[in-house]
Amino acid sequence: MSSPLVIRNLTSKPIEVKRCEYHGTAPSLSRGGFTNISQNVTSLFRNATSPAAPPVVEPATNFVHEDVSIRIDPFQSLKTEIRPQSVDETIHLIFETEGEQHRLETPTPTSNSTTLKPLTDSPRFSYTAVHLTEHSHLTLYSSANLSSWMRSFKDDTPLSALSIPGTHNSPTCHRALPSVRCQATSPPEQLDNGVRFFDIRVQPEAPLDPSRDGLILVHGVFPISLTGNKYLRDLLTEVYTFLDRNPSETVILSLKREGTGDATDAQLSRILFDHYAGDPNRWFTAPRIPYLGEARGKIVLIRRFGLEESLKQEWGGAGWGIDAENWADNTPNATCPSGDVCVQDFYEVLETVNIEKKIQYSQEHLERAAKCCCTLPVHDQVTAPPPKQPFFINFLTASNFWKVGCWPEKIAAKLNPAIVDFLCRKHNEFDGGDPAQAPGDGSTGIVVCDWVGHKGNWDLVRCIIGMNAKLEMREQDG
Repeated sequence: MSSPLVIRNLTSKPIEVKRCEYHGTAPSLSRGGFTNISQNVTSLFRNATSPAAPPVVEPATNFVHEDVSIRIDPFQSLKTEIRPQSVDETIHLIFETEGEQHRLETPTPTSNSTTLKPLTDSPRFSYTAVHLTEHSHLTLYSSANLSSWMRSFKDDTPLSALSIPGTHNSPTCHRALPSVRCQATSPPEQLDNGVRFFDIRVQPEAPLDPSRDGLILVHGVFPISLTGNKYLRDLLTEVYTFLDRNPSETVILSLKREGTGDATDAQLSRILFDHYAGDPNRWFTAPRIPYLGEARGKIVLIRRFGLEESLKQEWGGAGWGIDAENWADNTPNATCPSGDVCVQDFYEVLETVNIEKKIQYSQEHLERAAKCCCTLPVHDQVTAPPPKQPFFINFLTASNFWKVGCWPEKIAAKLNPAIVDFLCRKHNEFDGGDPAQAPGDGSTGIVVCDWVGHKGNWDLVRCIIGMNAKLEMREQDG
């Protein structure tokens, strides 16, 4: 017999299990009763862009049911008495939020997340479930349309307070060396599915001629495509197109100089300033973390390069762009001198056995981000500048060129599911009473991934965005 089902509600509203329908192959089924539990569950959100959410099958005629009352509060985990009696049995659960009901089949038809089926013609809520069969654990998330999920948050939300999905070497989706390619999908597809942080590496094409603006996209010393150079200009056109369609959103762009040749950071900074990032309607280049309202419709620049001397005088002598120039190399946890970026970027996974160490460092950085509680200027009646909350940037990425099992795709195949499991079962779990009162907003920070969206699986992105529920609830209560 399988273990009892644990249900975790990672939404901002209580949800109640109202009915359990047991579907099996036997001619008749006999079930025991349930203990009525009076606790709460929150609303789930349907992702309208999800290809990974199959429709729920209508109930068969051969089933028995029990009416129950199992309430799961926001951010609470509850061990129920729900469990299948055999491997052939499935359970259809009817959830209710504010009088609106939705159905979910467990075990779910695929290992990917599943959208609950509303039992009303005009639902106000939509729900997504991640069923971790191995642990008999069901997590319910809230999720808006992934192409415009930031519109749920107020303009005075600090950008660093949000849980933000990102990609590492974001444009490396082309045919390339296996240690160079880090992504399964194109940047436009990443944006449409919720990604809001791009990690970009460039090589100036003609650094000695400031009139030429060519910036080649690279990964280390290699071009990102075996079929010819790809350029930052074309990538930015795709970002602008997305932001024009979705003005509620912003895209954080981390830029670093890599590649071959003798180009300098100073030359790169001048090219960017003169040819790319000069339009204040397109770019946020102040040397500080913005509020969301300041960044909507724009690219926010994080620079991992030094500045030409004249650019150090921008913004009243404060510099240009969010300063991540002195980014610690291969670190499990470090804060840049500017105080604006706290990073986990341990990438030297030389053997496959070291992937567990990478998973550990990634989980620890998620917990650092979760403990932060951002100051909301209006909600918290702030009169003085709030304390600085940095971007917690967490790279779920590593590689070893010489080890097939440590190429980006291979590492992502182990790391990504491990982080989905952690977010669903353990992230910001609170054992000290009301989980809604746990310290911190439960944020993930910026989680930078490889190979998300592979074969249509965007669950890691959905889980990261779903972790904004507590912050969203604070804003709604204000």
